[in-house]
Amino acid sequence: MIQHLASLPILIPMLAAILLLLPPCGKNIPIRRVVSIVMSIITACISAVLLVHVYNSGPMVYAIGDWQAPYGIVLVADLLSVLMVALTSFLALAVVLYSSVGDDEKGSFFHPLVHFLVLGVNGAFLTGDLFNLFVFFEVLLIASYSLLMHAGDKHKTRAALQYVVLNLIGSSVFLIALGILYGVLGTLNIADMALKVSQLQGDDVYLAKIGGLLLLLVFALKGALLPLHLWLPNTYASAMPVVAALFAIMTKVGVYAMLRVYTVIFGEQAGLLNHMAQPWLWGLAIATIVIGAIGVLAAQDLRKLTANLVVVSVGTLVALVAIQHVSATAALLYYLVHSTIICAALFLLADLIAHQRGKVADRLAPGRGVAQPILLGGCFIVAALAVVGMPPLSGFVGKIWILKVTFDSERALLFWPVYLIASFALLVALSRAGTSLFWERKHQGRDHPEEEHAKPMQVIAVIGLLACSPLMVIFAGPISDYMIAAATQLHDIPAGINMVLKGGL
Repeated sequence: MIQHLASLPILIPMLAAILLLLPPCGKNIPIRRVVSIVMSIITACISAVLLVHVYNSGPMVYAIGDWQAPYGIVLVADLLSVLMVALTSFLALAVVLYSSVGDDEKGSFFHPLVHFLVLGVNGAFLTGDLFNLFVFFEVLLIASYSLLMHAGDKHKTRAALQYVVLNLIGSSVFLIALGILYGVLGTLNIADMALKVSQLQGDDVYLAKIGGLLLLLVFALKGALLPLHLWLPNTYASAMPVVAALFAIMTKVGVYAMLRVYTVIFGEQAGLLNHMAQPWLWGLAIATIVIGAIGVLAAQDLRKLTANLVVVSVGTLVALVAIQHVSATAALLYYLVHSTIICAALFLLADLIAHQRGKVADRLAPGRGVAQPILLGGCFIVAALAVVGMPPLSGFVGKIWILKVTFDSERALLFWPVYLIASFALLVALSRAGTSLFWERKHQGRDHPEEEHAKPMQVIAVIGLLACSPLMVIFAGPISDYMIAAATQLHDIPAGINMVLKGGL
């Protein structure tokens, strides 16, 4: 069974989605919820087992149908991909738990769509082939289109239309880029492409560069990198908070794809095309941080503020991708896990706050006080401190690590002022948000009915996500060792090529 372990994070969500569409799950809400939660737990457990196995025993290459690379489809479970799969599965479990108290009833097929989305995201992380990356992109995007319209209204329809149109254009460009690269290299297997790209000469170099830059355009759109980020704040803010929390992982798919393509294929061993995207990534990342920080300061509600926090995190991650060094990639992975989990928790927290404040919802304006000020206020303080990067939470460790790996870089003169000023802007914005949401009361209002209180499942999901921040500090030693090992493995390109194409390390 162990040789099939790499395929289970894809197969189990697919099985779960199919089961949830069939009787008795299809129309029986309690059974549907139980099955969804159980299958989410199984997916998370399998992902954790896969992570431990890969860390202890080395990477796994799973050849589907026993057709070996580069001719067949392969799944590559290395330290980086299994980390992302485990993060996705954990986040999905929190979302399923949170939604099972009522949000899943506000639209059709919520639970099957969540599992289809997890299928697509996990597949994108595990695939060793660019064409199958495109296929899994489409799977997760189709599921996200429907989830975005969950409990939809006119405002959501407008945001969803923008999101769908942009991603359809991105998918078309993706196919064009793949066609160009396949015509030049004769393969779309990532390891095989990394082997052949350094051998290109003449006009083939320029064609491959065009294909590579078109891929950059696609990944920038998926990851919400400036100037292709404009869809994200409105889309995430208009989606149901439980859906937006799950979407926190989707921008990381774009960042992950950049990391794979521009470190492995067009990295230091790419001959005339080595580091070809680095200048673009660096400049756009800095601009994305600035624009995201401005968006955070300008936000009028907590959901829009959190959506712009996602933009800031994307800019920070892409800046580290552009540095192309093992230590920078290790810091990137730590910060990626931290930012994804905290932003997801903030989206869920915004939903609880909005539900208890009545008509004013999560707008940053005086209104009725929340029914559970100690619980929600405490959670907000933890989330805000983690986002800003204050000790003793994971944001502080991530920030220090990022500043350390950029200290010796010639780009430190630009990155440090931008990053630190952006962090100060986040501090100001979150302080203002906390004051508006918990301290400034327009009137006392009536007592809160019992049904407005957060349900146990919702509290478990939010606290479970927020608890990851101090845990990432408590276990910072082994977690940092894992991140460094994953980054080292990613940058060891000859070993990666040998593992996929020859079945050995």
